[in-house]
Amino acid sequence: MRITIAAVGTRMPAWAEQAVQEYLARFPRDFEVALKQVRPERGQQPVAHSLRGEQARLAAAVAGCDRVVALDERGADWTSVQLAREIGRWRDASQHVSFLIGGAEGLSEPLKARAQLRLRLSSLTLPHALARVVLVEQLYRAWSVLANHPYHRA
Repeated sequence: MRITIAAVGTRMPAWAEQAVQEYLARFPRDFEVALKQVRPERGQQPVAHSLRGEQARLAAAVAGCDRVVALDERGADWTSVQLAREIGRWRDASQHVSFLIGGAEGLSEPLKARAQLRLRLSSLTLPHALARVVLVEQLYRAWSVLANHPYHRA
């Protein structure tokens, strides 16, 4: 299985980078999870301009993916086990799945419309660095559920 996390932002705090890298290193070779960071728009740009620029870079980062999941505050609210079940279905269908994490202004409407699923990580507002950590941890948890690994105790 291949999963890509495409996230706006190239400079995350050291604690977040360390946590993401630690989880990425835990996945077995047959369950590949990769992080692609895309450059955010800089300066005082109108929101629409910022979203357009980030949209183009995010779209390029997930080109060729079979399924796109947009992280969105209004998305579906799944449990860890529900996420694991869906990932198992996608894995069994040999789908390359991408998760999109937007920048300060979120994701553009065209990117959200392109996604086959909108998913929310939490009802709470999370900083972008923490959202990355939570997502990669939940992907690892999903793998552990599918592999009957003791990490997840359902």
